[in-house]
Amino acid sequence: MDFAAAFTRDPQAAPYPVRCDASAAAVFAVLAAVLALTVDDGRAPDALGWALLLAAHVPLAWRRRAPMPVLLAMVACVVPYHALDYMHLAPIPASMTALYTVASTGRPRRTLFVGLSVTSVTLSIQVFVNPHEMVELLRVSGWVIAMLVFGASIRLYRLLVAGVMERAEREAERKVAEERLRIARDLHDLLAHSITLIGVQTSVAAHVLVADPDRLDREALVEALDGITETCREARSEVRTTLDVLRATPEGPLPDLVSLPDLVRTSGADLTVRTGAAKVPAAVGAAAYRIVQESLTNAVRHGSPGADLSVDVGLEKDVLTVRVTNGGSAPGGTGGSGYGILGMRERARSVGGTLSAGPRDGGGFEVAAELPLPGREVTV
Repeated sequence: MDFAAAFTRDPQAAPYPVRCDASAAAVFAVLAAVLALTVDDGRAPDALGWALLLAAHVPLAWRRRAPMPVLLAMVACVVPYHALDYMHLAPIPASMTALYTVASTGRPRRTLFVGLSVTSVTLSIQVFVNPHEMVELLRVSGWVIAMLVFGASIRLYRLLVAGVMERAEREAERKVAEERLRIARDLHDLLAHSITLIGVQTSVAAHVLVADPDRLDREALVEALDGITETCREARSEVRTTLDVLRATPEGPLPDLVSLPDLVRTSGADLTVRTGAAKVPAAVGAAAYRIVQESLTNAVRHGSPGADLSVDVGLEKDVLTVRVTNGGSAPGGTGGSGYGILGMRERARSVGGTLSAGPRDGGGFEVAAELPLPGREVTV
């Protein structure tokens, strides 16, 4: 039996409560019979005494379904039992169990009321039966109060555990939502970039075929078609990696700074990486990669033809800087009405960084991000 689970779970939500409590009531009845036959602290029960003693245990089968009615039914049997000076210790285990159940399932005000009422009744019976036993009076009252305090403590502990579990569930839901948003951004960046490049390479192939059919540049056509094939292969591989991460069984690493040369090569941009031997965390590296990918996609899609593209990734103290510059003079580059810039800002914010995007003073468009590196280590 898991005792920790028994103390922390809601007693009304336990499986088969009546069956379990009926079994416990039978055990308590056997224990009471043994105590009545072996302990000498009152008169030996006669037929009426045995009837009252055993009847007091029957309501325990419903103690978790109806704690207060069970306690009242037990009091109705136990009070005359003690008043007739039968073996006083025999019904104590069942009585304490009923008191514990009331205290562990009820509000503090009800527990206080029950405690005062039971203590008053117990003291009245004790004064009537043994008026000179002051030590016994204190002992009985102490057991009643201790059991009520114990039950109230268990109730507070259950409330505390329930609050912690609720906060943990909310945190888990928040992380799931963030992970879904991250995967959505990954798929958006990946598909937008790949489809844009495929469109550009297809346009090149079409231009080669239509421009001068008599002097067909086969090498240029083959290069464009090979580029389309390579882009499709890379897109398929990254989609598979993203889905593997979603299934929690990744087969390969997430994109990082090492993958930047392959990324910028297809767009014709100039790449400068100035990170030295710094070890960039995986989350920061993936964020930088996706920011560069989305920036290049927007530049190819919205920038002027023949514009100079440059990507600069550097390290300043504990901050990774990413700068993507489109030297074209055409307005735009903002990604149209889509979610490119918003997605890049969210990605930078996910690792504690910032991102700015807008037209340059000398023309063109620039995206600049600063991504902090917590606990940066330098490999030797």
